[in-house]
Amino acid sequence: MRKPKKLKTENPISSRQFLKAGFEPFVSDQQKGLPDSPVETSPPKGAEWIVLPSSDTLTCGDMPVRTAIERRRSRRRFAAAPMTLDELAYVCWTTLGIQKIFGAGRAVFRTVPSAGARHAIQLYVAVGNVRELPKGLYRYRATDHALVALKTDDAILEKTAQACFDQHWMAQAAAVLIFSAVPYRMEWRYGPAWPKLIALDAGHACQNTYLAAESIGAGACAVAAYDQTQMDQLAGLDGNDEFVIYLAAVGKV
Repeated sequence: MRKPKKLKTENPISSRQFLKAGFEPFVSDQQKGLPDSPVETSPPKGAEWIVLPSSDTLTCGDMPVRTAIERRRSRRRFAAAPMTLDELAYVCWTTLGIQKIFGAGRAVFRTVPSAGARHAIQLYVAVGNVRELPKGLYRYRATDHALVALKTDDAILEKTAQACFDQHWMAQAAAVLIFSAVPYRMEWRYGPAWPKLIALDAGHACQNTYLAAESIGAGACAVAAYDQTQMDQLAGLDGNDEFVIYLAAVGKV
């Protein structure tokens, strides 16, 4: 197994300061009257859309919250049984689903909290063992509760595991959720504080992934060790205006 590259920290004090609430005075782009970014970036033209079962109709995931919390573990061993499309729909919706759209479509409430309801996280899904879905990369379009098919790839989970420094157990999952960050959504209001706030948002979303997985007889394991360039390229992201920030493998246990 390849070892993650050792991070070069020129100033450890500033790295620690990143975690503190030291808001310095600044004028945000919101205060300047500049337009913000859309709730979600547009998917590629001509891509196939798979409309997911509505959260109102799903019958999975009725485990009591307390039980799901008690059972929550980081699970790295998955059964060969596939997840169903309903189960994947449920996990996507609980992770980053939309509850309400308001402000002329410029703002949303989701199933997870976010600083100022800015919601700078987007969700991609590397599918390897889900009924009714070909193996490949998808984008969860929360505003439409649908998956957008980005590319078919029988080796998508193996490539994801390789980009995560050869964590081969990930290739046995049913799917890997890939969390991306769109910095300007948070920058627009919070300026230099955006990195901490987006990191917190990713944590909120991934905890929902864990609990949702447990509630359907599955399991999840968050992953933060990955090669940034490889993962961005695999997800088709530019690495600047949008880039991978977190992953979570999900599968039946």
